Amino acid sequence: MVAAGLRTLLGALGPHAGAAQAAEITVLASMGGISGVRDLAAGFMAATGHKVIASQEANVMTKVNAGAADIVTGGPGAIDNLIKEGKVVGARVDWARAGIGVAVKKGAPKPDLSNTAAFVRMLRNAKSIGYSSVGSGQMTHDIIKRLGLEDELKARTKRLDGFPAAEAVARDEVEIAMQQINVILPVAGADLAGPLPPELQQYNPFSAGVLAASKEKEVAAAMLKFMGAPENIALVRKSGMEPPAR
Repeated sequence: MVAAGLRTLLGALGPHAGAAQAAEITVLASMGGISGVRDLAAGFMAATGHKVIASQEANVMTKVNAGAADIVTGGPGAIDNLIKEGKVVGARVDWARAGIGVAVKKGAPKPDLSNTAAFVRMLRNAKSIGYSSVGSGQMTHDIIKRLGLEDELKARTKRLDGFPAAEAVARDEVEIAMQQINVILPVAGADLAGPLPPELQQYNPFSAGVLAASKEKEVAAAMLKFMGAPENIALVRKSGMEPPAR
């Protein structure tokens, strides 16, 4: 399926697919989406010969406002706002979503996450719990609050920002951490215990758009189409992300 998609894209790009006319584009992404962007970029580069720089940014808007990229990724609402502001041209493309998982120390026993009761037992038995204050971390906080555990767990909970929460597990700063599955998987020294129980699971959606400031809009538009193409779902799944809800 992926191979067929690459051939289709090559045909659509025509002469721009040749390495002799290769362009270079930059795709902006936060920590939450960078893994999927990297895998899609690798596929697009293999298909077209164009160079794609997947740039992880602590503050994506700084680069957007500086006109220093070709594609921006983020939540659907954020991309829609950029379209309204004229900073993104063309239509928004929804390319992935990411569910929340639980990280444990590498080699440690993995807790039962099969249902809500098991999840609650894990939280109550954990010596310390980590998650971020934004994105999947806020979702995790809301889940804990909905389960009526916020006050009970408050003294054992740490907010972790600026780095993958699983790194705190690897450094023994917390016993378990919850974050997007695709952010947990690359962390050395931590294992993915599993996703949240299906009845508790929530997803962060990811969209993208071509920046008005891009100097390579044709290639950027082709990359955007590639990111959202159903035949490239295998590349989206490669880093632990999922195709967007349709």
